[in-house]
Amino acid sequence: MPKSEEFRIELERQIARAEARGLAFIEVISGELHRNVGGCPGPDHRMPACCSVMRAAMRGGDQIVHAPPSGQGATLRIRYQLPR
Repeated sequence: MPKSEEFRIELERQIARAEARGLAFIEVISGELHRNVGGCPGPDHRMPACCSVMRAAMRGGDQIVHAPPSGQGATLRIRYQLPR
């Protein structure tokens, strides 16, 4: 079962790769982030923790592109502006 720290590390890796490519932004989807870390799909998923990490990483200029009705689902999509 992944921990919040694992989600944070993977999110930071994805952002760093996008910055290295010179992108202006990166959009991250919670379900994809969770699958990259592991444990999803499955009965022991940690989607609420994954979504919380994604929201906590937001800075000025970042935006939620899509939020599921619960706010904590696999379709949460956040656009992070680059560089950070």
